[in-house]
Amino acid sequence: MAVLASGRGSNLQAILDAIAGGRLAAEVAGVFSDRASAQALERAQAAGVPAHALSPRGFASRAAFDDALFAAVDALGPDLVVCAGYMRLIDPGVITPRAGRVINIHPSLLPAFKGLHTHRQALQAGVAEHGASVHFVSADLDGGPVVAQARVPVQPGDEEHALAARVLAREHPLLVETLRLFAAGRIALREDRVHFDGRPLTAPLQLSCNDAFA
Repeated sequence: MAVLASGRGSNLQAILDAIAGGRLAAEVAGVFSDRASAQALERAQAAGVPAHALSPRGFASRAAFDDALFAAVDALGPDLVVCAGYMRLIDPGVITPRAGRVINIHPSLLPAFKGLHTHRQALQAGVAEHGASVHFVSADLDGGPVVAQARVPVQPGDEEHALAARVLAREHPLLVETLRLFAAGRIALREDRVHFDGRPLTAPLQLSCNDAFA
C-alpha cells in the first residue's frame, strides 16, 4: 500500500506496528505528504519506508498537484492507497479512474459530520455516540461507501479534546483490522457498493470492543 498523511501520522504508526508485529500481512511501499514538516514522514523514515513530500505551492491547480502526486504513487504499484490523516481534497479526475483502490479513515460515524472539526460537530449536535469510519474515497467529500466503523460513546460533560483522544484510540485498531480484510481479499468495491466475502454489505462492519468485526 501507499499511505498519504498530512500530520503526525499516528494511524500510519499503527499500520507500521501491525506489520512489524506480524498482525498485518502487508507492505507500506511509500508514504507521501503535502507537508514537508509532517511527522508522518519521520515515522516512515524510522521504519525504513520511502518518504516523499510534495508541496502544493509549486502547482497551478489542485488537479495539477494531484496528477503529480498520484503519478509518484502509481510508480510504486500499490494495490491500495490509504489516506490516513491526509487533509487535502483529492481532485475527482484523479479519484475516478482509481475507484475502489483509495480508502480514507474519517473521525465520525459517516454519513454524520463530514469535513473538519468532527468532534466539535458531534458535541454541538448532542449525539450520544460518535466514532470513526473507513470508507472508499469518491468525488464527494467524505461521501464514498463506508466499509467499517468503530463507535465511541459520548460521555456527560465531554470536551472536544477528550472525545478526540478516545476516538483516535479506536481509529488505530479500526484501520488495521480493515486493512487485514483488504490484504485477505475479502473487501471489494463493485458497482459503488462495498462487498464483503463476495456479498454486498447492507451496513458497515462494526468493530467490537475486543477489536473484532461483528
